[in-house]
Amino acid sequence: MSGRVLRERAKRLLDLYRAGGMRVATAESCTGGLVAAALTSISGSSDVFECSFVTYSNGAKQKLLGVPILTLRRYGAVSSETAAAMAQGALKRSGADCAVSITGIAGPSGGSRAKPVGLVHFAAISRGGKMLAQRRLFGNIGRERVRELSALEALTLLARLAEQKPLAKQKSGARRAT
Repeated sequence: MSGRVLRERAKRLLDLYRAGGMRVATAESCTGGLVAAALTSISGSSDVFECSFVTYSNGAKQKLLGVPILTLRRYGAVSSETAAAMAQGALKRSGADCAVSITGIAGPSGGSRAKPVGLVHFAAISRGGKMLAQRRLFGNIGRERVRELSALEALTLLARLAEQKPLAKQKSGARRAT
């Protein structure tokens, strides 16, 4: 995949959020700010992009996003529970209407039988309470490829969330993405 694909997806997302008058924030771990970089590489993104939290360590997840220590201890940094807490924390600590989080194991090391290299969890949440969650197992395809595919998935999840308008009028609840 080239950077062109990521840039095109980011541009489409910015256009979608701009048309809806919405702002977005990101909470990134294994992607290290790649989603934020893709969004901000496009001129005029400041009317949509609010901020990004790059929280690589558990301590940063706790301090900057408010991820509970019990969540990290019980489920680990790479889990749907931590992804949800990261997205909620980014939304709470920003002026954005929607937030997305990414946490995973890009590799080539760090994996285990239970959590192999290429496992990535995502969550996207709106102020209206709508949440989408996603789990992807990309496999051991190389660190950069896992990161790029994760950034694309995060942008896709944000687009799906925005298309479920009107966000503020929907009932609260979570829906697991398929």
